Amino acid sequence: MEDPVVQAAEEILEKVEDVLPEAVKNITGRAVATTEGLALAYVSLFLMAVIPIFWGSYRSITYHKKSKENGEAIETMTTKDVYMFPIMASSMLFGLYLIVKYLSADHLNLVVASYFFLVGSLAQTAILRPVVGMIPGSSLLLENELYHLKFNKGANVYLECKFDMLHVVSMALSAAFGVWYLMKKHWLANNIFGLAFSVNGIEMISLGSVKNGCILLSLLFFYDIFWVFGTEVMVEVAKNLDAPIKVVFPMDFIEKGIFGGNFAMLGLGDIVLPGVFIALLLRYDVSKGENSNLYFYAGFAAYILGLAITIGILTIFNAAQPALLYLVPTCVGIPLLISLIKGEFNSLIAYNEETKEEEKADEKKEE
Repeated sequence: MEDPVVQAAEEILEKVEDVLPEAVKNITGRAVATTEGLALAYVSLFLMAVIPIFWGSYRSITYHKKSKENGEAIETMTTKDVYMFPIMASSMLFGLYLIVKYLSADHLNLVVASYFFLVGSLAQTAILRPVVGMIPGSSLLLENELYHLKFNKGANVYLECKFDMLHVVSMALSAAFGVWYLMKKHWLANNIFGLAFSVNGIEMISLGSVKNGCILLSLLFFYDIFWVFGTEVMVEVAKNLDAPIKVVFPMDFIEKGIFGGNFAMLGLGDIVLPGVFIALLLRYDVSKGENSNLYFYAGFAAYILGLAITIGILTIFNAAQPALLYLVPTCVGIPLLISLIKGEFNSLIAYNEETKEEEKADEKKEE
């Protein structure tokens, strides 16, 4: 006959096993995941972060080169923009939180989804055009002259764009994909849009100078800590805003496949903001003309290290972490440390794309 004490202990354990998953979900905000599910989700998020940074950085070289050759302006952050960015980001974040918390998130998600449908389709078009161009027979879509669309009033030009038939086909495919996103809001569609945003952002945004990049990331270091650890704002917005402002992967993918719903997530800001700094390091390497991308690879390796630390801390404490808390010290600190060792600190900090653009503009005016 079984010992009554042992029997009572077994009954208690069975009850604990029944309620533990729900208790953990109430504490952490998410359901329990298997070790394999967690590993797969974090590896997937890791790849969705590092690939856009690497790809977008090299695309930025081509983009900046072509823009300069065509005399097109490059979106460059000034020192004032850098100091204002955390303030503007905080205001927007808190505004979204108030809407989600006290009004209806459904109406907000409808507006945001419509916006991202348009912007996401444009971002995807930029990614798809080279791919469509590799399809056999696509050369028939190319023409000697580009279509030119301009909205202006007198000398004031409000919108101007040039495109060819490859752009048109790519835009049609992107729009069709966008419709699927609007109708289903599937996490795969969310991720594809998010990755397109990331690559385009890293490719096109210029911080102006390495000094600006160091200042911006340092300010965002404290911004991220405050809004994640100091308040519930960041987590609540990320959980309730149904928009491609993050990449996600289901931790129950092994059990449910693409229909999983227990997501691990990484904000696009944690990809794009360090990414534009790493892309700037690559352009600095190229500007030296030494056929060495030392600072880019140092920054890229630093990002990998910082993200690995973020995922490790997240796994240990099973709670939301401000990724920039770990990414900023590595992404900024390691390249600067290498520059000190090589005696190139002043050269690295002094690198300024904005100044070069202004000098070239002045030279054209003199001519």
